[in-house]
Amino acid sequence: MEREFNKNMFIMLAAIMVGAIIITYFVADIVNKSKIDTLTTEHIVEIQGVHSKSENFTDNFLQGSITMDSAREIREVANLNFDFALFWFNNALVKASVWFNNKWVNVTESQIERSIENCTNAMIKYLTSNDKFAESKPYFINAKNFTDNERYIEVLGYYVSFSQIGQDITLLRYNASKFIKQAAENLSLGETENVTLLMENFSMMEELYQIALGGYETLKDQIDEYTFFNEIREEY
Repeated sequence: MEREFNKNMFIMLAAIMVGAIIITYFVADIVNKSKIDTLTTEHIVEIQGVHSKSENFTDNFLQGSITMDSAREIREVANLNFDFALFWFNNALVKASVWFNNKWVNVTESQIERSIENCTNAMIKYLTSNDKFAESKPYFINAKNFTDNERYIEVLGYYVSFSQIGQDITLLRYNASKFIKQAAENLSLGETENVTLLMENFSMMEELYQIALGGYETLKDQIDEYTFFNEIREEY
């Protein structure tokens, strides 16, 4: 009986130990799975954060670049109108004549009209370009908030400065175009004194423009070196 009792006790203790081991295993497994789930969730959140940051950076940069490119293109067209306006005004100023139908014909009135027309077109396009430069600027400022890369931040600084100086030179050229237009209108009325004063204002505006243009061209060269940051990414 005692031997039978000891045997039963041994079997019972063994069962309890096995049960305890199994329970401990399941508890440990549940704890480990919980840890894995937590780490997986944290990893997913971290990856989503990185993707979101990258997408925001790319979106802001591309939106800013597209808007800035549009500003630059419109400015080039405005410059063409400006050059024609000044050309026709200077010809009208010297009372240029052309040989037509076997006689010299003064075409001052026609030249004044062409000058005024081109001035009007230039002013409209300079204002549009100015608005586009202003619109592009916040995109580059926002893009800085989504990167810690010092080189990216440095280049974005060039874009921000370029947007600002783009606004400056388009506004200066808008005013210069306005002075030519007003001078042409006064020339058509024979108000030569007003023409002289307006052209003096035009000359001062052009001097300021040429100074600002130097900074514009420098920044233009800097940002054109970093199209979509390809050159920077090669270093990493």
